[in-house]
Amino acid sequence: MSTDENAVSYRKLVDDYIKKFGDEVGVEFAALDDDGYTKVKRGSAIIGINVLEKEGVLLFLSAIMKVPGTRQIEFYRKLLELNFLRTSDGAFAIDAQNDYLYLRAFRGLAGIDYIEFVDMLDTVAQVADEWDDKLKEEFGNDE
Repeated sequence: MSTDENAVSYRKLVDDYIKKFGDEVGVEFAALDDDGYTKVKRGSAIIGINVLEKEGVLLFLSAIMKVPGTRQIEFYRKLLELNFLRTSDGAFAIDAQNDYLYLRAFRGLAGIDYIEFVDMLDTVAQVADEWDDKLKEEFGNDE
């Protein structure tokens, strides 16, 4: 199978998982767009689902907050401490291009099954939902 065929089959697989998940929770979610992206709202968190074809990975990404302009060392330390045990399969990461904090989880697409897909989605949603407001309260929200 060519790389293009793999990409299409992975997009279809993830689309099928998104539809099945939506049916189970009673919500209709948009299918992946041409770039392999869609989003799902869980609690207060919005989770971007990205099929990164060239890299062969599935990426879950939830925007948390703008990096604060003050107390950055304290902020970064808090994130590292949370990443140690509190974020499960997710991890906090900063996008240097827009100076924004995200919670992200990723996994190779090969061999991913529905249970693992839902587990990753739920993990990112729960951790993002738990920590978005707490971090904004503790470090301010410059948005």
